[in-house]
Amino acid sequence: MKQRVITAVIALILFIPVILKGGLILDIVAMLLGVIAMSELLIMRKKLLISFEAIISMLAVAIQIAPNKWFNGLPAQLDKHYVIYFLIILLLLHTVWSRNRFSFDDAGVLTLGVFYIGMGFNYFTAARGVSVYMLLYLMFIVWLTDSGAYMVGRKLGKHKVTPISPNKTWEGCVGGSVVGVIVATAFAAWMQVGYASLISMVLITIVLSVVGQFGDLVESALKRYYGVKDSGKILPGHGGILDRFDSMLLVFPIAHLFGLF
Repeated sequence: MKQRVITAVIALILFIPVILKGGLILDIVAMLLGVIAMSELLIMRKKLLISFEAIISMLAVAIQIAPNKWFNGLPAQLDKHYVIYFLIILLLLHTVWSRNRFSFDDAGVLTLGVFYIGMGFNYFTAARGVSVYMLLYLMFIVWLTDSGAYMVGRKLGKHKVTPISPNKTWEGCVGGSVVGVIVATAFAAWMQVGYASLISMVLITIVLSVVGQFGDLVESALKRYYGVKDSGKILPGHGGILDRFDSMLLVFPIAHLFGLF
């Protein structure tokens, strides 16, 4: 527990100024986090980080996260999404010349990782582009839901949600969402984030709170499939980047879908 607290404090000291500053520094940090998250997936898949497929997939993630304006100098037919498509094609071609060392299954996993991780961090920076309060609102949903679920689950949890995550209970999930929705909606109303209608913001926050818990379960299923406890070791006591951002990787794209940014 002491190690978790120390890591959390250090991470917040480093991360909060980046969030407040935003702009280029946040874009670079988000790209770095995305590349690290992709490297964790590669390691779970037992791929060398200096291999062709690792370099291509990490490059694709970085490009997916990078701001669109960075690619304005390219010809019209070579926008950011086409560049990513081209890199994915290289992964598929790699299945041909790798002599079965790199399979279609490998290409599928890495392609899924590129969009799962890349889109999540891309919309993370997009939310900050609206305002720091929008970003904090969405992060509060995740943090408060997670913390509320942990506390309520410990006190009242009896009914397990799924064997994939044996510590999660229905009582904890509901309690976490109640905490997350009340506090995050109050913050949104106070800072005038999102829609003017309070009812709309309550409904959206409920959905995002539930989506965040699904994000956690998705990453739990990924770790269970590969037989690992944590996605990485970069954050002592907390695991890896995927462990810390699993819920946000789904929450931010869905928030964009709701038109919050």
